[in-house]
Amino acid sequence: MISITEWQKIGVGTAGFGIFFILFGTLLYFDSVLLAFGNLLFLTGLSLIIGLRRTFSFFFQRHKLKGTSFFLGGVAVVLLRWPLLGMILETYGFFSLFRGFFPVAFGFLGSTCNIPFLSALFRRFQGTSSMV
Repeated sequence: MISITEWQKIGVGTAGFGIFFILFGTLLYFDSVLLAFGNLLFLTGLSLIIGLRRTFSFFFQRHKLKGTSFFLGGVAVVLLRWPLLGMILETYGFFSLFRGFFPVAFGFLGSTCNIPFLSALFRRFQGTSSMV
């Protein structure tokens, strides 16, 4: 059984609030303060969940440097109050960083979902891409 530390519980809450502020800032026509606060909370929560060493090793792998530069550059641009451009850069960086995870997530959703149309759709998106 995996034990969850108190820091990881705090990290889940912090990352959840970060996602909430990012979505709320997007709904309010790209409010730069809410987006910047959401970005900082999300990154803080991520580092609390998986640890600082794993966070740095994830973001700064050689094959993920392009996605990392776009994602962190987008965070910096949002902090400089250019929210639309920053969110575009962040979105590209996010998809570039996590593209190996999407087939795994779609495969999991396809195997757990009993709705015929959705399970077929998730299996199609699963593909054969590897996590590395």
